[in-house]
Parts: sequence; structure tokens; C-alpha cells
Amino acid sequence: MEVETVKYPAIRNYVGGRFVDDSPASSLDVYSPLTGAVISSVPLSGATALDAAVQAAQAAYPAWSATPIKERVQIFYRYKTLLERDMKALADLVREENGKTYDEARAEVEKAIELTEFACSMPQLIQGEFLEVSKGVEARVERKPLGVVASIAPFNFPNMVPHWTIPNALVLGNTMILKPSEVVPLSAGKIAELLKEAGLPDGVLNIVHGDREIVESICDHPTIQAVSFVGSTKIAKVVYIRATGNLKRCVALGGAKNHLMVLPDAHPDMTASNVAASMSGCAGQRCMAGSTMVGVGAVDDIVAKIVEEARKIVPGQNLGSVISKEAKARIEQHITEAEAAGAKVLLDGRNVRVEGHEDGYYVGATVVDYVTPDMRIAQEEVFGPVLAIMRTKTLDEALAIENANPYGNAAAVFTSSGSSARYVMDHANAGMIGVNIGVPVPREPFSFGGWNESKFGSCDITGKSSIEFWTQLKKTTTKWNPESRVNWMS
Repeated sequence: MEVETVKYPAIRNYVGGRFVDDSPASSLDVYSPLTGAVISSVPLSGATALDAAVQAAQAAYPAWSATPIKERVQIFYRYKTLLERDMKALADLVREENGKTYDEARAEVEKAIELTEFACSMPQLIQGEFLEVSKGVEARVERKPLGVVASIAPFNFPNMVPHWTIPNALVLGNTMILKPSEVVPLSAGKIAELLKEAGLPDGVLNIVHGDREIVESICDHPTIQAVSFVGSTKIAKVVYIRATGNLKRCVALGGAKNHLMVLPDAHPDMTASNVAASMSGCAGQRCMAGSTMVGVGAVDDIVAKIVEEARKIVPGQNLGSVISKEAKARIEQHITEAEAAGAKVLLDGRNVRVEGHEDGYYVGATVVDYVTPDMRIAQEEVFGPVLAIMRTKTLDEALAIENANPYGNAAAVFTSSGSSARYVMDHANAGMIGVNIGVPVPREPFSFGGWNESKFGSCDITGKSSIEFWTQLKKTTTKWNPESRVNWMS
């Protein structure tokens, strides 16, 4: 009898600088969304495995935190060159486990490189403050690491999102537990290998795989000082409440429902290409996707151009797969329900098949017009390559729709009018605003983070704002002059 083999070995945890077998009670098969084939398996580790990782991180912390930051960043300079060297291998892993196109997977790794570059600038960003506050009395403020911290990453960016946290948190002197999504566990192991090659001491980064049990254990573990989370709003709320309930710092990023407001004076070609790319990039599986367009006034010509652009987005060519069979069914159900409720499907991506990948999880680019705010497709995060178009007469009506949604990641306006753009910038209830840009993700050193139910906790997860999250202030006052007069300040 022929034994069926899988492409990659079984995934293992990474603890104390080496890959270890956990022997968990259960494991999950890992599927490639491109083909539907099993490519590996991942352990569903429990609290015991987390304890081992935390012990390794705790043991590594004293020496790592005592290492001067100028020396810590040298490791990440070397790491950056390794990311560049292994760009194709890293992108191939992302593509295989997540389903992105190769260009999208490569762009994800390029963003990881940018995030690493920013971490290397930390010595220039966290210089302490010093002042003689009274005669012979000096005050100093320094940033110090927290200790052992944790990062819980999602499935949609298996390489980039871990780099939202790993470089900054480690360069600032913390040691870390990374918990990747159990759906996409391959990239994390490669990241660990490259960091070790770059010279990262054993135990500074540890990886524990699993599902809900590990997440709960991270939130509860008394040694872990801070938790970052990226995922759905439902789970982000749970993680935030549980982590902070255990007196930890927590920043938890959730989902989104981003509105692209298109005015009649918008540049037709630029708007069409931006809107189509925003709704379909990464198969729509990103919290910055422009999943909802609000057409203000007479925009039929622009809608027609959007459909024309969307027709050029072909599954298996320049459109990747969605993450699972269940996700495909859920996305297509959103389209079906909207159509049944009276919306008009201008471009239908349901039931597509990719030759040679017939078992892959593909949804074609879809444009649904005349959606109303009460429809489920207008209210919930679809997380697929689907654009729902609503219509209003005025910009205020469009803003009312945007501001009524519970999320607050992003909003964008397409217009040639500076005053209209400024009006949206001032009145849109979202943390990241785009003007003639469909995916307004800030580049480093500007930080990423939304408002409302798109983010729970203070500080942002990237950029300068993340420094506040990963560090604490130590204030020192010194006096060496007994001859000076003593007053209330000294």
C-alpha cells in the first residue's frame, strides 16, 4: 500500500533556539488554498508547551535586555540582508500556505524588510531625556523593556504581521512568544531560522503553535507582560478583555468595513484602478480592503470603469485564492443574499474554477451595485474580493453611512476637489484616511492602527507609537553636591 506524503515536514514549536517536538494531544492538517491539498500538519499545543517557551524567554531576558541597543540592532541589520537574500523562498512559503499571488507574497516580504529597517533606527528614536532640574540635581528618563511579551498573528499576512511586532519588540530589549495562525504556520519557522542565522541569542524569540487554548494561556500566563493580537473583532475583544483582566498591556486589532467614497469629479481611470485593486488585492483578505464603495451623485461612468478593471482580475493569474473552503462558501453566500435582497450583481465571481487547481479555494472579483445599508453585505466584513456599491445624493449622506458602521480602520475619498477631500479628512470616523488612495496604509515611521471596533487598547502596533507599547519609563534623579543649598526641589 502506497503511503501518501506531504510536501513539508510536520510543524514543530521553536523554543530556546531549536525546533522541539511537543507531542500534543491533537494536530491539524495544513492545506494549501491554491490546490486544496494537505501540505503539512501543525501541533495544537497546550499550556505546558507555552510554559516551556516562556521559561526560555525568561532565561534569555536578563542578558538580552542588558545588551546595548546599538548592539541589538546589528543583528537586525544582518537579518534584513537575509530577508533580501531569501526573498523568493519566503514569498513562495506565503503563497503556498496563504494562497496569494507571487507578486503579493513578495510585496509582503518587502514590507517585512521595511519594518525591520525601521527597527534598526530605534537607537535614534529612543534617546533618553536629561535635565539639571535644580543646582547639582539631575533628572534622567530612559525607556526600558517590559520583559517577556507575546504576539498573536493572523492568517492573512503570515510573514508581514509577525514583523509588525518582532523587530520592534526585540530591538527594544524584550523577549517574545510568537503564536502564528494555525492555518498558516510555515512562514514563522523560516523567520526563526533566519533570525538565528543573523545572531539572535537562543530564547529571545520562541514560537508556540496552537489554537484557542494557546491564546487563552497567553492571556493568562503571569510572566507575559504584554500581548499584541491581530484578527477578527470578535476575538480581538475577547483577547483584550482577558489579557487586561490579567493586568497585561494589550493592543488588539480587529476587523473593518472600509468605505471608499467616490464623487463625480473623481479621475475616472485612477479611481477605477484604485477601487478595483483595493477590493481584490490579497483576495480581499485584509483589514484595509475597500470592500464598500459609496457613489455620491452621478458616478455611473466610474462604476462602469470599475467593472471593466475588475474583469481584468483573473483567478489563478493575478487573483489568489481565499484561505479555505469554508471562507469561499461564506463569501459566495454574501453575494447570493445581496442579490436576493435586490442588489444587482454587475460582475459575478461565484463558482469559478481554475484550470489545474480545480480543488483550490477561488472566488472571482465581484461587483454588486445598489446595495442598501441594511443588507448584511453592507454591514459585515466579507473578507473576499467583493465590492458592494451603495448610492447617495450627497457627501454628508455618504459620511453618515461610513460613520454609522461600528469599525474604524480606514475610509477614503476619490475627488479632484481639495475642499471635499479636506471635509472627509475632518469628518470620517476612522483612524486611517485616504485621498485618491484605496488602501491608505501608512508607511514607516507612521504607525498602523484604526479606531472604534477595529482596535482595542492604546498605542498602535507599528511605527513610533509602538515604542510606547513595548517599553516603560524609568525616571532617575541624582545629586552629588552636598555643599549646595537644599530646597524643595533638591
